[in-house]
Amino acid sequence: MAAVYPLPKFHFQVEWGGVRLGFSEVTGLNVETDVIEYREGASPEFHKIKMPGLQKFPNITLKRGTFKADNEFFTWWNTVALNTIERRNLIISLLNENHEPVVVWKVKQAWPSKVMSGDLKADANEVLIESIELVHEGLTIQNE
Repeated sequence: MAAVYPLPKFHFQVEWGGVRLGFSEVTGLNVETDVIEYREGASPEFHKIKMPGLQKFPNITLKRGTFKADNEFFTWWNTVALNTIERRNLIISLLNENHEPVVVWKVKQAWPSKVMSGDLKADANEVLIESIELVHEGLTIQNE
């Protein structure tokens, strides 16, 4: 009888625009539904009913090491102009030991709202991490 274990979170990939990029961290893969409270004046109950409202999607943050001559974050961020932003669909996949997708998050119409370079520190012994914060218009989750 084979044991079933939860999935580890360290083996994943991110695709945008047909390109796979390596990241050290992805956060913000959440979906939330607003609650609408309503009570009709003639209701025999003395409380409000609760109904699902609009969905909310928090920003997604992607972090990775900084590489020489790799300006992908800033190039994308520089496309931000009045109403002419380059939007991209992203696919974030949690992979199994055979490098096959097990859980897939599909992000719709994402664009960068913030690009951050890591802090510089003379006595640090770590990789310089850059991050990009993305706003988007929807997130679907598929367990394969």
